[in-house]
Amino acid sequence: MDALYQKHKKLEALLRKLDSVIVAFSGGVDSALLLKVAYDVLSENVLAVTADSPSVPRRELAEAKRVAAKIGARHMIVPTEEMSVENYVQNPANRCYFCKTELYCKLVEVAKREKIKYIANGTNLDDLGDYRPGLQAAAESHVISPLKDAQLTKADVRALAQRLHLEVWDKPASPCLSSRIPYGSEVTPQKLAMIEQAEEFLRGLGIRELRVRHFGDKARIEANSKDLEFIKKEFNLIIHQFQRIGFEEIELKKFRSGALNESFNS
Repeated sequence: MDALYQKHKKLEALLRKLDSVIVAFSGGVDSALLLKVAYDVLSENVLAVTADSPSVPRRELAEAKRVAAKIGARHMIVPTEEMSVENYVQNPANRCYFCKTELYCKLVEVAKREKIKYIANGTNLDDLGDYRPGLQAAAESHVISPLKDAQLTKADVRALAQRLHLEVWDKPASPCLSSRIPYGSEVTPQKLAMIEQAEEFLRGLGIRELRVRHFGDKARIEANSKDLEFIKKEFNLIIHQFQRIGFEEIELKKFRSGALNESFNS
């Protein structure tokens, strides 16, 4: 009986005690694993809820629908209105707090309407070591984190997701589009649309893990070393498309997950 099996069984036991639960479902590997195991033990007493707003790429929304359908769980799309929250739009370092507060308020409304007692998110054990203002919002709304409570790390999540045949087991992290805008720079629908168009174009070229940061007229493309070499070879094609989107120049940088938050973790 390996350690991952034991954590899987602990996760099942934790979820079985809930009787019914809403899973805050983004379609990423963490929430997909949570939804899969919750559905395995609670069946129709599980509801996946995905937020829809200008900061959510259409590709991610479509994938969330597809993954939930493949798992078999009931799935609901709920519009969120963080763009109407001034503290969010001004993009402070704790922007995620205001986004998650808006999300969890919507989920509380759904839970009351559906008569579901618990709301769960996909926070894993490793998330506690990062700067995540959204965790405060979760605590304030009494949102539980079964993956964390079962002591699952990010590596555990991916390994268990693969064991359970979830196709998103190796999906790169994909935070919201607003995370591509530097803190202190206003979040606008136009900026979000530019970022989404630019990233969608690069993904169409086969680049899987990337970020396009919005610095006014300049876009900073972050990708791994191999993909950066490809971008350099196809630079004329890429700059032409980016200029059509609204960026006048491009900066290239090696991708490192969580780089924006490093100053908060020291």
